Amino acid sequence: MLSPEDVQATHLIEMVYEEARLLDAREHDAWNAMFSDDAHYWVPLQHEQPDGLNFTSHMYEDKLLRELRIQRLKSPRAFSQQPISRCHHLLQAPRVGVMDAAANHFVTRTEFHYSEARGDEMLMLVGTAFHHFRVEDGALRFTLKRVNLLNCDAALPSVQLFI
Repeated sequence: MLSPEDVQATHLIEMVYEEARLLDAREHDAWNAMFSDDAHYWVPLQHEQPDGLNFTSHMYEDKLLRELRIQRLKSPRAFSQQPISRCHHLLQAPRVGVMDAAANHFVTRTEFHYSEARGDEMLMLVGTAFHHFRVEDGALRFTLKRVNLLNCDAALPSVQLFI
């Protein structure tokens, strides 16, 4: 049982690396279990976008929307997954930006290169991921994953998986 006072930078960094491993291995249910029930997965459409509710985003997904996407990815009838999409995350070392045990709030920043392949098509994206954490029921959980793409304001093709 982890408490906010027990959280160390290494716990946060290991969780970011584990998240990338789960996504690359297509273990989406285990990945989604890393999030708190009220967490969001957000890919803004503009640099310095203040929130995902009042502005259009590439993605702004709560638990229900993440689960629906995961179910679609599992479906043998999903045309967008014929052939199946695969991804690879190449991460720089995550850096801890906030360690506030009293507020039960922790934040990391990770620069990344993301590649997604389906058949002979390849999508490559570059950006910065911000993971917000809290301790919930004795375990670290993501409360927000914000993915700031370098070219967020470009017309992007459909991203099938989770960045």
